[in-house]
Amino acid sequence: MSEATLLFQGHASMRIITAEGKVIYVDPFAGDGYDAPADLILITHGHFDHTQTGLITSKNADCRTITYTEALSGGRHQSFDLGYVNVEAVEAGYNKNHDASECVGYILTFSNGAALYLSGDTSTTPQMEELADRKLDYAFICCDGVYNMDVTEAIECAKTVGARHTIPYHMIPADKTNNFDQKVAESFEVPGRIILKPGEELVLEKAD
Repeated sequence: MSEATLLFQGHASMRIITAEGKVIYVDPFAGDGYDAPADLILITHGHFDHTQTGLITSKNADCRTITYTEALSGGRHQSFDLGYVNVEAVEAGYNKNHDASECVGYILTFSNGAALYLSGDTSTTPQMEELADRKLDYAFICCDGVYNMDVTEAIECAKTVGARHTIPYHMIPADKTNNFDQKVAESFEVPGRIILKPGEELVLEKAD
C-alpha cells in the first residue's frame, strides 16, 4: 500500500493508517476504531469533544502526542517531521469560542506526497489565502454554525483554500451519537466535495 487510509470516526475524530502502517488519531471523541495501537495523537484544542484520548486502547512505546500547546510552542506554529508524516500546525480559532492562541489546524503530508488539511475548530483565518498556494489534496472544514463558522462561511473558506477535495466535518455541536447531518453535508456545495459519513474510509491519494 502506497497510500494512507483515513477512517472518519465522526464529529472531528479520525484515524489514519499510513502506508508504513503507522496509526494516527486526530481529536478523539466520536465513533469506533480506537483499537489500533497509536503512533501519533494530534489534538487541535482543549475542548472535551476533541481530547478523549482515553478511548485509544493502546499506544506503541514511541507514541507521540502533539497538542495545541506543542504546536504553538513559543507562540509560533510549529512543524514536526516524523518520517512517515510531516505535521505542520496552521492557524485556527478566530471566533468567540476559540482563541487563535489556543487552537490550531494541521496540514499532514504523507510519504506519497498527499497533503491533508484539517481546519480544527475555526472561523475564517488570515492564513487560508496562503494555503491556496499549497495545492492541497484534501481539506476537512468545520461548519457547525454554533461554535464555529456556518456552511456559508465554510464554503467561502473551502474556495479560498482550493483543495482538490473538500470534506465537511464538525457539522453539529458536540454529540457522540448524533454527529453527522446529511442536509448540511449536501448544502456544502464546493468543487471536488466528498461527503464522508462516520465509519467510512478515504484513501489519501496524491494528484497526478
